[in-house]
Amino acid sequence: MSTPTTRAKFRCQSVESFSVSPEGQRAYRFTAEYDTSVPEERRYAKYTPSGEFRIVVTNPDVSFELGASYYLDITPVEA
Repeated sequence: MSTPTTRAKFRCQSVESFSVSPEGQRAYRFTAEYDTSVPEERRYAKYTPSGEFRIVVTNPDVSFELGASYYLDITPVEA
């Protein structure tokens, strides 16, 4: 039986740049949305009241805007 996809709403809280490789790296930190005055966020906050996600990328085509919100979809990998 497959597990359904789980969706959470996260906001980009910080961007940190490194130059450890020729293409450079950026670390993005996201935290779960929790503004109970927004109906959609109230729904997400009910099931994901807190959380943090951090990703480091070198791909220049991948970027996230500081302060912007994003959906994080978590889908199990089929064996």
